[in-house]
Amino acid sequence: MSDWLRSDGPDALLSLHVQPGAKKTEVAGLYGAALKIRLAAPPVDGKANDCLIDFLAGALGVARRRIELVSGASSRAKRVRIGGLDGAQVRACLQRNSPSALL
Repeated sequence: MSDWLRSDGPDALLSLHVQPGAKKTEVAGLYGAALKIRLAAPPVDGKANDCLIDFLAGALGVARRRIELVSGASSRAKRVRIGGLDGAQVRACLQRNSPSALL
């Protein structure tokens, strides 16, 4: 795998660096050992976290309930668990939906 993505049994764990308040929501590539995601929501009242979960659910084709914010609710550095998809499946979905990002 890579530093930002690993499998944990039937699930995948992602290490993310989020940038709220961007023009559009998208994968922006790597940021150190994390995957950088720009969010078109402000970091107010959990809107950025909701935007992140919505974006990941759409990009990965899973229900919102299968995405769990493990840590970093009020931080730019976040850890997210994707239930039912392993690391290889997550990488393939993100590459398909964000071809310009180097994953």
